[in-house]
Amino acid sequence: MTAITDNAAKHRYELVEQGQTAYADYRLAEDRLFIDYVFSPPALRGAGTAGRLMAGLAADARARGLKITPICGYAAAWLSRHPDFADLTG
Repeated sequence: MTAITDNAAKHRYELVEQGQTAYADYRLAEDRLFIDYVFSPPALRGAGTAGRLMAGLAADARARGLKITPICGYAAAWLSRHPDFADLTG
């Protein structure tokens, strides 16, 4: 899995590929991670970057015992396509 970084100062997970940064803005409330927005630079779109970002984010949430509430449409669609992370959205 591609390494992501939790940039807590900016409240976002980041993934750098080809010198560009994709990110997922979040809010943390108790044991819940609200994913507000997922962004991938135009040059990285269609290459799976946002999916790798979401996979890393979801794995980190699981390791930290957090649930995920996707506000962003992309995050919601990604989670619905990956039943192996269904336990995180409860």
